[in-house]
Amino acid sequence: MDKWMLIDGNSIAYRAFFAMPPLTNSAGLHTNAIFGFTTMLLKLLEEHKPTHVLVAFDAGKVTFRHESYSEYKGGRQKTPPELSEQFPVLKELISAFGIQQYELNGYEADDIIGTLTKQADEQGAEAVVVTGDKDLLQLASDRVTVAVTRKGVSDVDLYTPAAIDEKYGLKPLQIIDLKGLMGDTSDNIPGVPGVGEKTALKLLHEHGSVENVLANLDRLKGKLKERLETHAGDAELSKKLATIYREVPLERSAEDIRYGGYDAAALGEAFRRLEFKSLSERLDLQAEGGASASEAKAAADELSLKAIEAGGDDKEMAELLERLRSGARHGLYIEAIGDNPHHVELLGMAVALEDAVYVLSMEAVKDESAAAFREWLADESARKSGFDMHKAELALHWAGLKLGGAAFDVQLVAYLLDPTEGSQLLSGICERQGVAGPSSDESVYGKGAKFKVPDEETLRRHLALKADAVRRLEPVLTEELERTNMKELYVDLEQPLSRILAGMELQGIQVEKGELERLGAELEDTLTTTISEIYQLAGTEFKINSPKQLGEVLFERLGLKATKKTKTGYSTDAEVLEGLAKEHEIIPHILHYRQLSKLQSTYVEGLLKEVREETGKIHTYYRQTIAATGRLSSQFPNLQNIPIRLEEGRKIRKAFLPSEPGWSILAADYSQIELRVLAHISGDEGLKEAFLHDMDIHTKTAMDVFGVEAGEVDANMRRSAKAVNFGIVYGISAFGLSRNLDITPTEAGKFIEQYFSVFQGVRKFMDDIVAQAKQDGYVTTLLERRRYLPEIKSSNFNLRSFAERTAMNTPIQGSAADIIKLAMVHMDKALRERGLRSRMLLQVHDELVFEVPPDELETMKQLLPEVMSGAAKLDVPLKADVSFGDNWYEAK
Repeated sequence: MDKWMLIDGNSIAYRAFFAMPPLTNSAGLHTNAIFGFTTMLLKLLEEHKPTHVLVAFDAGKVTFRHESYSEYKGGRQKTPPELSEQFPVLKELISAFGIQQYELNGYEADDIIGTLTKQADEQGAEAVVVTGDKDLLQLASDRVTVAVTRKGVSDVDLYTPAAIDEKYGLKPLQIIDLKGLMGDTSDNIPGVPGVGEKTALKLLHEHGSVENVLANLDRLKGKLKERLETHAGDAELSKKLATIYREVPLERSAEDIRYGGYDAAALGEAFRRLEFKSLSERLDLQAEGGASASEAKAAADELSLKAIEAGGDDKEMAELLERLRSGARHGLYIEAIGDNPHHVELLGMAVALEDAVYVLSMEAVKDESAAAFREWLADESARKSGFDMHKAELALHWAGLKLGGAAFDVQLVAYLLDPTEGSQLLSGICERQGVAGPSSDESVYGKGAKFKVPDEETLRRHLALKADAVRRLEPVLTEELERTNMKELYVDLEQPLSRILAGMELQGIQVEKGELERLGAELEDTLTTTISEIYQLAGTEFKINSPKQLGEVLFERLGLKATKKTKTGYSTDAEVLEGLAKEHEIIPHILHYRQLSKLQSTYVEGLLKEVREETGKIHTYYRQTIAATGRLSSQFPNLQNIPIRLEEGRKIRKAFLPSEPGWSILAADYSQIELRVLAHISGDEGLKEAFLHDMDIHTKTAMDVFGVEAGEVDANMRRSAKAVNFGIVYGISAFGLSRNLDITPTEAGKFIEQYFSVFQGVRKFMDDIVAQAKQDGYVTTLLERRRYLPEIKSSNFNLRSFAERTAMNTPIQGSAADIIKLAMVHMDKALRERGLRSRMLLQVHDELVFEVPPDELETMKQLLPEVMSGAAKLDVPLKADVSFGDNWYEAK
């Protein structure tokens, strides 16, 4: 017997959106509704095994029901943009599943489903209706079951006529009478005021229908009778509105919605774009041209695996070394478990050659018999191809080993080829490139509390597959680097920088724990005072960190206007509080309290935990493969995010010292590098003039936008000019600028338009780069770094707008990131060529930090800004400001 599955698309997507935690992919697309919908769809397909499937959607806001009641669904809140942007992508994914979808102007998804269930019934087929809306219970019959989601989208309650009778004591069609009496706030169906579900059921158990209830009003008493008499018309209208129309003129036949299964390659490609790795693995899918898990397993079975253990036969080690020394193409994989490379567990390594993979346990690597292998590992002249060699170098160092000669890093190259890919794991790269590779680490080791190192044979096989994947990927990725003109970017910048970063991280930066503890005590005193002030202004003591209690104090006790609510009560997030800052003096105190609390927990207590006992230093970790713009990301701990706009935050830098007595901390940062890059790439004469004549760019902008002389520019004008200058760089909207300047969005929009009318070169650049991105599908930086923007051609306004803003700001931000990286590479070379002892310690956005001996201080004060200014040739000068002191605070 045929079995039809009919899915209420809007209803399930809404349920999934609000049930799932916020999820986005690396391109910034929200994906929680899509993910929840997909997991439910997979579960339903597996459980029900339908022969026919269709997903029905609402076509628009106006249906035939509005003809009889214009306020139908009038009370609904606007769909959140985070959900709106997901519908077009969800529909594309449904198509990738090979599933038909349908919508028709003037009708709701309910009506389409109702019509199809009638057809299924007539053709003797079974049907299951999937929805989050109990209105559809009216469709249940001997052949039609209604599956209603509960607590999100993972579980459903199945309603047959018997189940409806058991729960409500009604027949399926009486559901419309129930809605007629009690109404439905979600659809703005009025019903009878004061009649809830309990009363409505009682009336229907006695009278059977709305019409019979109204015909027997003389048997009722009191307010209920009065309400029914007054709102009899509403009850009849509500029943009509709740009735699903089952005669929709469909353009889909039973044969059209027959389900033949999904195309694995198409669905795999869709999952790859959405970064649904777990779902892809669950179905053993592949992207177009990719290798599935089963293919990877077949490749593993073909490998000739040679295990090298401590104290074992030296023959295989000698054989491996001979082949490596002959320059044989290989893949090296070093398994370091843990995210922080300064604290990892090394499980072993593997070297893959064309016909064999040698797997070495860590005991074997450290064994006396492996001295020659360790020499090869450390040899800078021995070229190596590996995966995440930056992390491997750090991990090996703390294990007493050295890695030298890193030349080709699969992870780093894959990141350059597409920095918006969420997963730079080896299994994901193999999948995207169509190369047989390993299973995911999660499937081998487990995750979180379930993490466990597998048996030796499984571990060896996993490492062998990883090393072999590196070997297979190198020629594929090299070809891609050349095709995309990024080989020079990799060879001259990213790969050398990887080694420089490792040196900085191993060097670390000295931290005075006593100073951090003193600052902590100072913060504690300030917090105590701030808390006391908050209590005094509130007129009561409460838990400031409790959103519930804070909301009650602000919006009930103090009577402030609540602008946003959550499921649990009033919202007291930063956006809400900042909007109320002028409404009551308690708000600035609360915001200050939150800043101080974060400083205390994250940047005092947090930093104290990160001081390595044996060195007395903090060793951060710079990731090159995180930010799509090319910026470096500091982790474990993040030293780029110490909040220096707050004086209490700046003071934390006092704890960062030189590691040698008498040395100084020297820092230099680029002056307005993004705006200088913008002047160069836009060619705008006004911007260029300001930088060529060393004018204050914000004063110059204020002069031009407001039409005044330099002496007439006041502080507010300059502040406004500064906000719009940096707003242009970061793609700010009129709404965002209005909040920054505390003006209306209309005023902000006019200000932006005035800016563009003055700086027409910037406007032309913005227009041209968006047009170019739509043509090419990507934008580039000055050094040819690419960022792909597939959403720029999307029919969805939110997705397309996001991509357009990204197209405008990526060349600016990405080029600025490239320039400071170049400065690091050039500075490292300058230090080595001059034989200087000064050491590069940190990179913080546009700033470089060094520790410098006293006899080199004057040299470095001249050399550092000189190298930074000459890192790239622009049409306007690059400028770096240098300062120094006994600690990082004094150096800035």
